[in-house]
Amino acid sequence: MYYAKIKKNDISNGPGVRTSLYVSGCRHHCKGCFNSEAWDFLFGKEFTKDTINEIIEASRPSYIEGLTIVGGEPLEPENQEEVLNTIKAFRKNFPNKTIWLFSGFLFDKQILKQMCKNLPHTKEILENIDVLVDGKFVEDLKDPLLGFRGSSNQRIIDVPKSLKENKIILNEKQYMKEERGKWN
Repeated sequence: MYYAKIKKNDISNGPGVRTSLYVSGCRHHCKGCFNSEAWDFLFGKEFTKDTINEIIEASRPSYIEGLTIVGGEPLEPENQEEVLNTIKAFRKNFPNKTIWLFSGFLFDKQILKQMCKNLPHTKEILENIDVLVDGKFVEDLKDPLLGFRGSSNQRIIDVPKSLKENKIILNEKQYMKEERGKWN
């Protein structure tokens, strides 16, 4: 796997201050994608054990609330093994910090029904993340008031609750920009 960048002290891809890993490789090719250079599976740097160590070290400060994995596409089959290794290492070091993952694949239709059955790492990835933001970016549905989503078709899914209840449990209202503004 290759990665485009590691963003330390990221505030745009989940709540609080986070460490974000931008993986390379994506077949969705969404019109208006903010990270289209990362569509290429060989874009950026090769992912190694040192990359995981860099992510862990960047996440040590107490003000870092968690890890976000974004793309490219983290759930492309070619990326899943290293994504899982990263998630497991992060979870081992920081059991109380959250893990968010962004994917253009749909949780119910593609990830659970197809990928979990056909790919060896998908199920374990889901079992170790807290939130999945799913769905392709749709430029015509772009909405700057959405928190942590680019377009209104994308969902913020509470993965542990969804897996437990065997239905999608959304956690979107909490992350709407107009709702967050009320807290200030």
